[in-house]
Amino acid sequence: MLFQVGGQGARPTFFEMSAAQQLPASLRAALTYSLGVFALRRPFLHNILDYEDEFFALLMAVLESHSLRTTDGSFSESLYGLRRRPVKVAVKRSSPGTESSDKAYDSALRRRQKTLSVVFLVILPYFKSKLQSIYNKEREARLQASLWDQGEVRFDEAGALDQQGETSQAQAESTTREVSHLARLKTNFAALIGVSYPWIHATNEGLSFAYQLLYLLDATKFYGPGLHVLGLHVCRATGQELMDSSSRIARIRNRELERLRGPPWLKTVQRVFLSCMYTTLDYAQTGLIAAVFFFKMMEWWYESAEERMSAPTVYPPPPPPPLPKVAKDGLPLQPDRTLCPLCCQKRNNPSVLSVSGFVFCYSCIFKSVSQHKRCPVTLMPATVEHIRRLFHDL
Repeated sequence: MLFQVGGQGARPTFFEMSAAQQLPASLRAALTYSLGVFALRRPFLHNILDYEDEFFALLMAVLESHSLRTTDGSFSESLYGLRRRPVKVAVKRSSPGTESSDKAYDSALRRRQKTLSVVFLVILPYFKSKLQSIYNKEREARLQASLWDQGEVRFDEAGALDQQGETSQAQAESTTREVSHLARLKTNFAALIGVSYPWIHATNEGLSFAYQLLYLLDATKFYGPGLHVLGLHVCRATGQELMDSSSRIARIRNRELERLRGPPWLKTVQRVFLSCMYTTLDYAQTGLIAAVFFFKMMEWWYESAEERMSAPTVYPPPPPPPLPKVAKDGLPLQPDRTLCPLCCQKRNNPSVLSVSGFVFCYSCIFKSVSQHKRCPVTLMPATVEHIRRLFHDL
């Protein structure tokens, strides 16, 4: 399944190269999240998550090797219809039936270039991920040491030995020295990574950004420093190249099937195994992308359904409480609601009495409540703490 993004000529656009470069990281994040969800019901999957870097590196090594072998492109590049070509194209030897002036060019990758491509695509990112994890642990240890005002974070050398009564003093001292030496080496190595990794990461990111900027400005044909070191550039695969790659895959597989040795039953088992492996590798690209997409779609579907089921029912707002009744012996209300019931004047510094809800002048209601301990209109018990200042008169 090939996705042609578009553009003219054999040179891919910047967006094609950027999408192809970011696909492995997105695929890893999706696979890790999927395994984490499945591990909630299948605890044995936590063993895979504990070795996440190794598992993903092994998976990508198989996919990248197969993709480079069959399509001369990486896993993500072949998905976007791209392939790798050497900058210096070799000239084929002319066959006896052709004229000497005709030259045939061979743009296929050599075995050395394919091997180095796997190193740059799989092994170097794996070591970078491990260095990143070591750096994060070292930074966390330094942060804890600074928070707790500790010195150098070291291993517990005293607790590393479980000295038994039968062990001699000399053996205990030698074992202690070995453990302390190993712990010191680990500590020094982690400290070295903590100091050097930011510079390594900054250098790598700076070079990558520079190459991408130059590629965007059409100043270089290399999208990254790795391709420049390998002497390869990425281009679009033509229809003839796709047909040639299909025929080349068929020839390689027929040759591998012809090399099978052993009794008939063993050949049958080997042929079935190779057929299953070929089918798995052929549909690995579309299978992984489709599986992750299907999983995310089902997760979104069930999460939205659960949210709808667990969402609280929206009820209409309750009606306001009824107005308090005016007491027979209380002050009568003025027809004009902007007047204070106590002084019968325009309200100054309006304040409400929370027990009844009526609004008075602050000085009037403060004096009345302080003296009578009740609302002057409803005669409900009240104190000065029930007086609330209003910032605008209604």
